[in-house]
Amino acid sequence: MTRYIFVAGGVMSGIGKGVTTASIARILKSRGFRVTAAKIDPYVNVDAGTMNPIEHGETFVTDDGMECDQDVGNYERFLGEDIPRENYMTTGAVYQEVIRKERNLEYGGACVQVVPAIPQEVIERLETASKKAQADFTLVEIGGTVGEYENILFLEAARMMRLARPKNVLFVLVSYLPVPSMIGEMKTKPTQHAVRAMNATGLQPDFIIARSTVSIDEPRKKKLAVFCNVHEEDVISAPDVTSIYEIPLNFEKDMLGDRVLEKFGMKRSVSDMADWKDLVTRIKGAKRQMGIAIVGKYFQTGDFVLADSYISVIEAIKHAAWAERITPEIVWLNAEEYENDPQKLQELDAYDGIIVPGGFGPRGVEGKILAIQYARERQIPYFGLCYGMQLATIEFARNVCGLKGANTTEVDPQTAHPVITPMEEQQSLIQEKHFGGSMRLGAYDCRLTPGSLSMRAYAKDKSGTQKNGVISERHRHRYEFNNAYRETLTRKGLVVAGCNPQRNLVEIIELADHPFFVGTQFHPEFKSRPLSPHPLYRAFIQAALDTKNKNASNNGVTDDGG
Repeated sequence: MTRYIFVAGGVMSGIGKGVTTASIARILKSRGFRVTAAKIDPYVNVDAGTMNPIEHGETFVTDDGMECDQDVGNYERFLGEDIPRENYMTTGAVYQEVIRKERNLEYGGACVQVVPAIPQEVIERLETASKKAQADFTLVEIGGTVGEYENILFLEAARMMRLARPKNVLFVLVSYLPVPSMIGEMKTKPTQHAVRAMNATGLQPDFIIARSTVSIDEPRKKKLAVFCNVHEEDVISAPDVTSIYEIPLNFEKDMLGDRVLEKFGMKRSVSDMADWKDLVTRIKGAKRQMGIAIVGKYFQTGDFVLADSYISVIEAIKHAAWAERITPEIVWLNAEEYENDPQKLQELDAYDGIIVPGGFGPRGVEGKILAIQYARERQIPYFGLCYGMQLATIEFARNVCGLKGANTTEVDPQTAHPVITPMEEQQSLIQEKHFGGSMRLGAYDCRLTPGSLSMRAYAKDKSGTQKNGVISERHRHRYEFNNAYRETLTRKGLVVAGCNPQRNLVEIIELADHPFFVGTQFHPEFKSRPLSPHPLYRAFIQAALDTKNKNASNNGVTDDGG
C-alpha cells in the first residue's frame, strides 16, 4: 500500500516547499523505495500554461505534455525520473472534472456538493498517480500556505485520507522562522501560529521543517516541540544553503529518513547517497568561474528580479558547469535596453557565453536579435532556446541572407519574409484566441544530422539519450521554422542539425564556422539532471570554456583554478 506524505507551508510562500518535497523524495529513493511526487496548485487555471511567469515562475513541461508548476521540475531533477501529467492538478482542473462528471450523470443524479466531491476528486487523482508509479511513497506538495482559503479543500482531502488510513499518511509543515536584524534572535511565534492554522483544518504536523537563514538551535527546537505538539527530534533544521542539492544531506543530519520510516512503522533501511554526496562535493569544489549572460525579458517584478522565470535554464547551466568543475556566474540582461541603446551591446564581450531563452510576444524581440547578431559576429558561444532559436533564424535571414524585414508572424503577421510561422492546425486556434493548451507540447522525436555539432554532443552523452541518431526532447511553442525558406538559409551556411522525422519540422539549427552557435526549437533544460547534465548544455559550457581559455591565452593570462 502506498504511503502518503503531505507537505504544506507556513508563514509565507517561496520558502522551499518544492525542494523540501523533492529532498524527502530523494532520501526515500536512496533507501531503495519506489517514490513519486505530486503538486497541487490552488489556482483556478486548468494548468500552468496560461500563468504569467513573472508572477508564478516558469511553466515546466512534462514528457506527456502537461504544462505544470516549476516544482515538478525539482521533483524530476532530484528523483532523476520523469513525472507524468497525473502528478499535477489545479483547483481549475479538479472543478472542471467534477462538473464534467455531474453533466454526465456520473454521480447518479445526487446533489453534488463541494464537500465531499472536490476532496474526493483530489484523493482519486493522487491514488491514480500512485498506482501509475507503483509507488511505495507519494509526496504531495500543497501550494500556498496554511490559513489561506484557496487551499482549504486540498487540506480537507488530506484530512479525509488521514481519517481513512491513519497509519499511511504523514504531514510535514515547512515554516519560516525569521531572525529580525534589529532583534538578532530567531522567532518561533509565526510558526506557532501556522501550526494553529493547520490544527484548525483538523491536521497536526508530524514534522516541522524549520526554514531560516541559519540552523535552528536547541532552545527553539524545544519551544516548537512544546507549543506545536511535535517531538523535538521531529523539528528538522533547514538553514539557507549555497546549493539546493545540499538539502537532502542536511535533512539526513537530523535523521529525517529514519524518523519517517519509524512513524510509518517500517524498519530502517540503509541509505545510499554516495552519488549525491559526490555531487555536492563537486559543487563546493568548483573554483573556476565563468560568466554566462541570459538575454531576456521575464525578469523584473517591481524592484526585484524573479530568477524563477527561467529556473530550469539556470539549473541546466549549473549542472553542465559543475560537471566541468566550474561555478557559473549568471547575469540577467534586459533585451529592451539594447533597443534603446545599441552601444550597450558591447557589454556582451565580458561574458563567456550568451543564452536567449524561450518566451512569447514582441516585447524585447529586436533587442534579442541585436544580441544574437553580436554573438554571431563576435564569435561568442550562443545558445538559443525555442524563441531564441526562432530569433536566431530571423537574424540570419536578415543579416546574412539579405531578407529585409524577415520576421516571425507572431510579431509581424504582414512580414514579407515569414521565416517563422505557425503550423496549419495552429493557425485557426490562434485566430480564434484558443491559446490554452494549444501548443506543440511534450516530447517529440528529432533525427540528428550526421557530422553536426549537436550529433557529436549527444554521442558523448553516456546516459543514452540518443538512439540510432534519434533523440526525444520536450516542446512548448506554437510557431515553427518555415520550410519554404530552408533552402535559402542553408545555402548561405545555416546548418539544419535536427528534424522531426514524422513531420519534417526543423528542430535544431547551427553555424559551422562558429565556436558554438546552436538553436533548439525544443527546451533541453527540461531534461537536464544534476547527476546527468544535458549534452547540449555541456557542449555549450565546454565551448564557452574553450573560448574563455583562448581569450585568456591571447591576453597573456593563465587560469590556475582547479
